[in-house]
Amino acid sequence: MAFATDTRRAAAHHLSEDLSVAVYAAMQRITNYRAYRSTIRELSELSSHDLADLGLHRSEIRRVAHESVYGTRP
Repeated sequence: MAFATDTRRAAAHHLSEDLSVAVYAAMQRITNYRAYRSTIRELSELSSHDLADLGLHRSEIRRVAHESVYGTRP
């Protein structure tokens, strides 16, 4: 009987760890997406002249935002 109790506890422990990892991953995705949208919003508010001063064209805003948040090209 003790073995069955220990097995249930171990399974519950793994389940709580899995749930914790899943919640953390979801929160990280939300945080990254908010940063991505914020970067797009801020760059979009710049004039074309200001973007040119940064070496960017308006068509590059989404790519630059993605690289700044996720570190890779979309």
